[in-house]
Amino acid sequence: MSIDERIEAECGYDTSPCPALPVRDARGHKGTFGTVLVIGGCAKLPRVMLGGPVIAARAALRTGCGLAELAVPEPLAASALVALESATAHALPIDSHGALLPCECAELLDPILNRVQSVVLGPALGDGFAIDQIVVRMLSHVRCPLIIDADGLNALSRLTDFPRDIRDASVILTPHPGEYQRLAESLDLDPTAATDEARRGAAAAALAGRIGCVVVLKGARTVVSDGVHQWSARAGNAALATGGTGDALAGIIGSIAAQFARPPHRMFLFDCARLGVAIHGLAARSWSARLGEAGLLATELCDEIPSVLDDLRTNE
Repeated sequence: MSIDERIEAECGYDTSPCPALPVRDARGHKGTFGTVLVIGGCAKLPRVMLGGPVIAARAALRTGCGLAELAVPEPLAASALVALESATAHALPIDSHGALLPCECAELLDPILNRVQSVVLGPALGDGFAIDQIVVRMLSHVRCPLIIDADGLNALSRLTDFPRDIRDASVILTPHPGEYQRLAESLDLDPTAATDEARRGAAAAALAGRIGCVVVLKGARTVVSDGVHQWSARAGNAALATGGTGDALAGIIGSIAAQFARPPHRMFLFDCARLGVAIHGLAARSWSARLGEAGLLATELCDEIPSVLDDLRTNE
């Protein structure tokens, strides 16, 4: 049974069905399955946020990557390890007001970027000039798949002609309609298209084509586009309408990319993104089958993922 049949929803394709989940190497080790770096969190008072990056890292580990590393503001590093003891934490330098110090952060992150297999940038990162500087630097320095979510997307929308800053990075953007609107306005695209069901596919394609990346336009029918190919699936349900589930999706996609967007698999990022969307939606359905369509916690969604992966591999 294919993933598409498992989704049990209407799906549209320009090319091919959702790719199969690759077989897991029985002799593999943590290095075999890649490292995901999640950059996020905010310690700038009065707004303290840590859940987003922790949920993304948890989702990445539940999706099968070998290691997850959290880069969070220094005051939050110890709490991050309490929240997710399986991760490693890097303490990002801050000033006396809790704002990140871009140059010092770059010095810390540069050697890490050279050894990880994917980066998730933006969950609960906050806003401000320092965040904008960090995000634009990541565009030009990350060489592995870069998944930009949440406040990372908001930072992009504040940057002038940010597509020029993208160099060799393979980029996936994961906006919800509000984040899409801000990005579209900054790029002179139609900001209303993402909220019109008939135009959501065209909206995702326009943004992907303008930037040269993969776009995952989230919603009741999530659309994935690389500007040429398009895929959509109504795999989730109303249980996903709660905080943190978008962070989980970014972590799932980051984990898929870390594992399979390199030898021996070399899965295209477009396929990594839509496989991640399918897994995310099926995990929500698995939870809802037992407990209904309200009350889902993002951590619970993450913990549904291993059984979904096993089911997909068993039934392919």
